[in-house]
Formats: sequence, structure tokens, C-alpha cells
Amino acid sequence: MARTWRIQWFVRGLGHRMSFAEAFTLNAFGEAACGLTPLRIAGEPARLGGLLRARVPATAAFVAISVEVLAAWPVIIGVAAWLGWRYAPDWWTVAGPRLHHTFHSARYWVAGIVVLSLLVWFVARPHARSVVRNLRRPIRRVMVYWRRMPLWAVLASIPCTLVNVVGRVAILPVLLLTLPSHPPLGSVAVGSFALLYSQMVLPTPSGVGAVDLGFLGGAAGDLGDDRATLLFAWRLYSTGIGVLLGVGLALRIYGWQAVRSLLFRRTAGGDQA
Repeated sequence: MARTWRIQWFVRGLGHRMSFAEAFTLNAFGEAACGLTPLRIAGEPARLGGLLRARVPATAAFVAISVEVLAAWPVIIGVAAWLGWRYAPDWWTVAGPRLHHTFHSARYWVAGIVVLSLLVWFVARPHARSVVRNLRRPIRRVMVYWRRMPLWAVLASIPCTLVNVVGRVAILPVLLLTLPSHPPLGSVAVGSFALLYSQMVLPTPSGVGAVDLGFLGGAAGDLGDDRATLLFAWRLYSTGIGVLLGVGLALRIYGWQAVRSLLFRRTAGGDQA
């Protein structure tokens, strides 16, 4: 809901309207596309396509997404800085030895994941470049919309981003509360943040391989014999449900042909798209 209001406010700040259902659907679809594609390359085109189907002009849609990203990153960095300042030393005490032991004992698995990640990166990189080129707009038209964005929309987005970040990071600590004993929750929160946001730079879809190895290897501390079950539950709540929701809503509202078009066509068609 926080992310839905956030994109709604940015679109409204540019002088356009979009219903809550449309904003919720395009966010869910974009989240699913991010989770299913290497380098998250289909996420922003999917969201942009959702904005276009909500009758938001292409340039305004592009600027709304751009401002949303730029306004979100300071909040994400701030949360990371606070977690690092408050809990990073404790996290390293809890997780450091286990991670070192895991990567040493599973060095062949680590090497295989690194090689696989590099291969995915080399294969997906040209497509990512194509998406970036297709999302470009003439700078003068973009700047017109940038100047129209009111300050209230940017300021209102800050608590929404904070709710989003804290809610996602809290999934793993809440799951660990089901255990009879668990590592300190502050240290778990640092591990949860690292596991979640490393997916934004890892080339495989949702960081598959590297994130899972880090989880099982102790990035969130010693989870005992329940770590495989907790990994499944964490993946389900942090990624799986979002993917199922996004794909289901997109198919129901847009239809299969429209979903194929939003994901695979070149998205830079201009305002007439």
C-alpha cells in the first residue's frame, strides 16, 4: 500500500490521475518482473508499461519512475547506515565466523556460483543496455516534467519508502521469532538487509544461488537445523508471493498478450504508446 500511494502521488504531482487498483497492479507486476529476470531488467519496463496502460503519458510516466527511484535511494542508504552503525559489529561477531567457514568449506560451490553469475551478466548485459536505451526520452521534454514535480510529493514519498524498506527487512526477524532460540534480532536485521538488497546488484534473478548460499552459510547467524525451512519461508514471503501476485494480477487485468507486449516489446514508443 505504501508503494502504491508513492507512485500515485508522483503521478498526481505531474498533473495526471491513476486509480489505486492501477497503481497496485503495476507495482506488483514490476516486482514480479524484477524477481524473474536477470539484472532485474524487466522491472521498470513493466512498471512503465503499466503506467502507459493507465493512460499516463510516456514522458510523465518515465519521470515519475525516475523521481521515485531518486527519492527512495537516500532512505535506503540511511537505513543501511543506521543498521551498520548500530548492529554491524554484533552481526560480524555472530555471522562472520560462520560465513568464513562456509565459504572455505564450500569453495567449489562459491566458485560455481561466481562463474554462473558472470555468465548471466554477460548474457543479460546487452538486453539491459537495450532497455536503458529504449527508456530514454528527449532531455527537454523530461526536464519540463521534472520542474513540475511538487516538493510535497517527494516529501510524502519518504515515509512510504521507509515503511517499504523496514517491512521487507523485518520479514526474516519475524520468521525467526518462531524458533525456540534465535540469534540477536539486530544482527538478523543486518543480515536480512544484506540478503535483500544484494539482489539489486547480483545478475541472477532474485540473486538465486549467491543469496541462498549466503543465507544457508550464516549471513543471518546460526539458524540450526531449521535453516532450509526458514530459507524456503523467507523466499516465499519476500519474493514468491510477490511474483505470484504480480503475474496473477497482470494476467487477469492486462491479459496474456498485453503482458507479453509489456515485457518484450521495445518500451520507448513515445507518448503515442
